[in-house]
Amino acid sequence: MYWHRIEANWEQFKGLVKERWAKLDEERLERSEGRRDQLLQAIVQCYDVTDEEAEKELSEWQRFQKLKPRAKPGPRRVAAT
Repeated sequence: MYWHRIEANWEQFKGLVKERWAKLDEERLERSEGRRDQLLQAIVQCYDVTDEEAEKELSEWQRFQKLKPRAKPGPRRVAAT
């Protein structure tokens, strides 16, 4: 998935990022606003890994992400008259 889609749907993906990188607190996730470079730096700082290691992990995670389908509206019910 392209990162711009993750960034545009950050509220949906933020929880998935938190599942993968549990050390990232809510403040760091909010501050990143879905920006990839900010998220990379947060991973480097929290996990004490190199930029290259963080890039590899984030790229791998990104490859497997998909948007959840939006809920389809149910059938309309017509009021009985």
